[in-house]
Amino acid sequence: MAQINEDTNNIVPPEVKAQFSGFIEPFFSKYHRDRCYPGLIFKHGKRTMLQINVPASDFSGLLQAKPSTGNNPDSGKNRPEVKGHAEEIKQYIVERAKKDKPWIVGTLTANVDPKDITVIELGRGICLVVIRRGVKLDITDGQHRKRAIHELIESPESNLISDDDFPITLVLEGDFRQCQTDFRDMAQTRQLDKSLLLSFGEFSGRVGITKELIQRVPMFQGKTEKIKSSPATKQKLIYTTNYIARFVSCVFTNDPSHQLRDYDVYEASDALVICLNKFFLECSNTEYIFDTNIEELTEDEVAAFKEDCLLGVSVGLEVLGRLLFDTYNREGNYFNQEKVSQLSQIDWSRENSLWKDNIVRIDPKPKNPEKPYKLSTAANAVADAVKIVKIRLGWI
Repeated sequence: MAQINEDTNNIVPPEVKAQFSGFIEPFFSKYHRDRCYPGLIFKHGKRTMLQINVPASDFSGLLQAKPSTGNNPDSGKNRPEVKGHAEEIKQYIVERAKKDKPWIVGTLTANVDPKDITVIELGRGICLVVIRRGVKLDITDGQHRKRAIHELIESPESNLISDDDFPITLVLEGDFRQCQTDFRDMAQTRQLDKSLLLSFGEFSGRVGITKELIQRVPMFQGKTEKIKSSPATKQKLIYTTNYIARFVSCVFTNDPSHQLRDYDVYEASDALVICLNKFFLECSNTEYIFDTNIEELTEDEVAAFKEDCLLGVSVGLEVLGRLLFDTYNREGNYFNQEKVSQLSQIDWSRENSLWKDNIVRIDPKPKNPEKPYKLSTAANAVADAVKIVKIRLGWI
């Protein structure tokens, strides 16, 4: 864990520290029966706000969520709880903490009527915030984080966060409707695209393997959108990080959402890089794209590839990944070269009858009558396509 550097950051003389401690200690003694926190005062959105840091052990008695219930938004100050979300946050903290790795949850926002607390101003925006017993802070944003922390501190694994503090932005607001408005305003943040989340993910499991592939497989290198949810043809991008991550999970587990946390990034990616470079070079549908640098490819060539070849779209990669799953030997960490070559000899164009009525359907009213194909990404369509290929190749 990073520590504050005493030499470079701490320039307050010991005698001044002692004076400050002597000055502030009486306040904590006076309010020892209440909850007292150092804080900062600031103005924001025409209101006064406070910033405090709260020990995990204080969460249960200090914070409360008031989610809406049933079909009545006015029954609470924020949205109904999303089932399973608090558990996801809790598991994230547990997994990271057990591995002694850094983790973070965002600042919670809560509101309280100003008359229910005492703010002792010390000057320059510094203050003490006294919250009397029985007073609850109503969560405006962060109800799932609060539940996750509460459940964890009440569990046998509480030691994982018992020494941690959590920041709270406290809005001095007692009006119920304004609190609802605050929740709405804070909830308008645009959801991050999965590719961006993966691109910033920890270099482990499927995220690490995905990043290795993007760097070492010419089919993906320079041709992958790492931020947005879809690849822009005008930028000559074919794939997204999320497409490739789902593909990677299929290759090793036949499950597009598996995180591959127990896989060694370098061993797994080494084997898969060799496999894919062989496959894309031998496959007539991908050989040119694989062998041509992104600077030399034209926008029209990229557009034609994405339109004509299933390996230029997410569902096609998923089918390939599930087929490669049957060629992988986990104990030996290698892919069956003969089977990989068999897969490379398949016609991966949308026109191939192999894909008809599974992942490729005929559009009765196509925009382009010469290309009346539409893709199905349904799980049963993918399963049917995989099964038909296995039958055609004699794997079943």
